[in-house]
Amino acid sequence: MAIKRRSLIGIGMILLLVTFCFSPQFTSIYNIPPTLRIIEGETAIFTVSFPLTVAVPRDLEQVVQLKSNPRFSADGLLNSLSQPVTLEPMKRGTANVEFKLLGIIPLRTVEVNVLPSIKLSPGGQSIGVVLHSQGVLVVGISPVKTTSGLKVPAKETGILIGDSILSMNGVPVQNDSQVAEIIDKAGQKGEQVALLIKRGEQRLHFNITPQYCEDTKRHRIGLYVRDSAAGVGTLTFYEPSTYTYGALGHVITDNDTNQPIDCQQGKIVIATVSGIQLGRRGHPGEKIGMFIEEDQTIGNIEKNTAFGIFGQLVEPVSNNVYQNAIPVASMSQIQLGPAEMLTVVDGQTIEPFKIEIEKINLQEAPEAKGLVIKVTDERLLQKTGGIVQGMSGSPIIQDGKIVGAVTHVFVHDPTKGYGCFMDWMLMESGLIPKKTSHTARKLFSFSRCFI
Repeated sequence: MAIKRRSLIGIGMILLLVTFCFSPQFTSIYNIPPTLRIIEGETAIFTVSFPLTVAVPRDLEQVVQLKSNPRFSADGLLNSLSQPVTLEPMKRGTANVEFKLLGIIPLRTVEVNVLPSIKLSPGGQSIGVVLHSQGVLVVGISPVKTTSGLKVPAKETGILIGDSILSMNGVPVQNDSQVAEIIDKAGQKGEQVALLIKRGEQRLHFNITPQYCEDTKRHRIGLYVRDSAAGVGTLTFYEPSTYTYGALGHVITDNDTNQPIDCQQGKIVIATVSGIQLGRRGHPGEKIGMFIEEDQTIGNIEKNTAFGIFGQLVEPVSNNVYQNAIPVASMSQIQLGPAEMLTVVDGQTIEPFKIEIEKINLQEAPEAKGLVIKVTDERLLQKTGGIVQGMSGSPIIQDGKIVGAVTHVFVHDPTKGYGCFMDWMLMESGLIPKKTSHTARKLFSFSRCFI
């Protein structure tokens, strides 16, 4: 009888534990990323309810502290919490926040990194982007019409779409016209061309024999190549003391290969918006933009990453909405509800437009689509239909802090789109440490050469 009673008690406890694992108290703490970044001056808020407890080890309380009205037990654990608990950073460093069941059974440990406070000058300006790839990019393969029939020397040699040609006959190549000239000269001499190819992280060597093309009257190897991309986007921010900037919020990819462009050099220039192609369901709209004084560079492009382009401005750029730098908010500070985005829809005038943050996907590692946003500003809806191409990089501001950037539009609903967290853009820019389309130049328009 006693054994049966103990078995029933054991089964009951197991059922109770399983039930608790699906309770709001339990699931809420597992929505917190394993690593949480807090900027000095911010606070993070947890809602912890009985039978959970939360604590910071005493030897780490000089980094972060828990603040709350309820009483603390003798062992320093905060018990019976049915209201928010504030995590307050005390100094830069790393500490752990421990969640336990009844103060005994460890359930979750969250690492908290306290980062230095950062103020950024918000963007919103339309910029022209000119991006040069490393070498020339192979974007297509086509046969060469010779006297003996159609031949595809490049394909037969093993060259693939998406490869980058870095050098030919030991000479670094910079543009498509240079490549075409080297091939034609080698063909006239009856010589092969030695190619150094970049494929992912590999470096490959190929020897290829040019063929005389009956259509173009020159020697070719049967490739379409491209050396640059150009388009219009939006500046997100710049750091006022170093002029480090971030823009776009997403990677620039090649239209034909859908591969990120491995930039070697590039620049940004001031652009103006001359018109808007209205967005509608199934057909994203776009800004019609033009470069102003294309030779007048306002910044270089050092990196083309998953979270946009980054580099250094030549000098500060003006913002008619925010004349001074404003604080940054990490992802843990963002709240569902009203916010604003800065962008240009006419000429060069930056305007603030009302949006709603509808969803926050807290992320442990850098990923896109951290925010789901909805345009609620009637002026913007009438002017553009919502989010359009060319708005990528428009800064999102909530409660006077930069929280992220617009990155994508929902094709089925142009009033909605995605945004990325400012955390990830700052990491890519180097301002905080990393963790251990078309326009009147169509938004990223391209020209290609057949060689």
